[in-house]
Amino acid sequence: MLFSEIVGQDYIKQHLTKSADAGRIPHAQLFIGAEGTGTLAMAIAYSQYILCQNTNGENHTQNETCNLKFEHFSHPDIHFVYPVATNDEIKAHPVSANFLGQWRGFLNQNSYGSLYDWYQHIGIEKKQGQIGVDEAQEIMKALALKSYEGGYKIMIIWMADKMNTSAANKLLKLLEEPPAQTIFILITENKKDILQTILSRCQLIEFGGLSEHSIATKLQEKYNLAEKEALKIAHQAQGNYNRALQLMNQTDSEHPFEEWFVTWVRAAFKARNNASVIRDILQWSDTIAALGRETQKQFLNYCIDVFRQAFLLNYKAEKLVFFEPTIENFTLEKFAPFVHSKNIHSIFSELSDAIYHIERNGNAKVILTDMSIKLTRLIHTKE
Repeated sequence: MLFSEIVGQDYIKQHLTKSADAGRIPHAQLFIGAEGTGTLAMAIAYSQYILCQNTNGENHTQNETCNLKFEHFSHPDIHFVYPVATNDEIKAHPVSANFLGQWRGFLNQNSYGSLYDWYQHIGIEKKQGQIGVDEAQEIMKALALKSYEGGYKIMIIWMADKMNTSAANKLLKLLEEPPAQTIFILITENKKDILQTILSRCQLIEFGGLSEHSIATKLQEKYNLAEKEALKIAHQAQGNYNRALQLMNQTDSEHPFEEWFVTWVRAAFKARNNASVIRDILQWSDTIAALGRETQKQFLNYCIDVFRQAFLLNYKAEKLVFFEPTIENFTLEKFAPFVHSKNIHSIFSELSDAIYHIERNGNAKVILTDMSIKLTRLIHTKE
């Protein structure tokens, strides 16, 4: 993967290439950025630049054989670690090496894919993947070997916040004093979930959301989209290139998030004057609780986005609103007045707390029922 294939982030590209050209390559870096901002793609391009010695910005013809290996993500001196879990084929002690073929296929499809996309790709979307202590042992084994081509070895740890404490503790010494010519590139969407002892050993590089212009330009160049359509998708993507690709291909989640949200909202409004409607809310909670935990988290994050959009519309920030409901007789204009300064912080707090407890394996039915009843009260709060 070349830097020229990456959407936007020009300042970070320049920083990485200049430091590599000058021979100032930190042994441990942490790329921090939200979904779709290109952290993983940048890590791969940076690794290719270093291993293939593509100097002077990006001279990708200098080492053609090396660059060809990266087309299939099969260079022997780049190692990948990513969250995994048991599935139908891997029954116990899963590690990244068990899923290497699927990982390369995933990257070929979309190097901007989300963690949830990855879980779906390997059939563990109903589980929560992790980077466990078995993985840490595999990392130590891989880095104990000499590089195949006599240069650097690079270890990319994607979603490093999914590393459990035991694994992180095993890697601390390696991160502090890695073997000669070894580079660690850790990637996370949640800096706060990385152990402080890990943070202190890494140089941090933070990725901002992509500009609408950079997303629209890439969609026009790569997929021949008309300018108007590309700009519309870029606006709706909100700085997330993965989201832009989903919108372009109409490959939203197979789960009807919008339908679930509207069902809950309508039941919440009816519940104010009709206590019997609480049965509908309980039934709604049962439906969501029956899903996998990753799907539940995805849905709750979707709810946060819809409430945020309604809040922006209520306060006349139309230029920042991109949500376009498709459910019959539900419009953001009618819903927006119920989301305001008196309840928005409490709504976000309840949704965030629910995500937190679900991540920690709380009883989903209890968590969602409690959350839905509280949110029902909150949207009736007067401004």
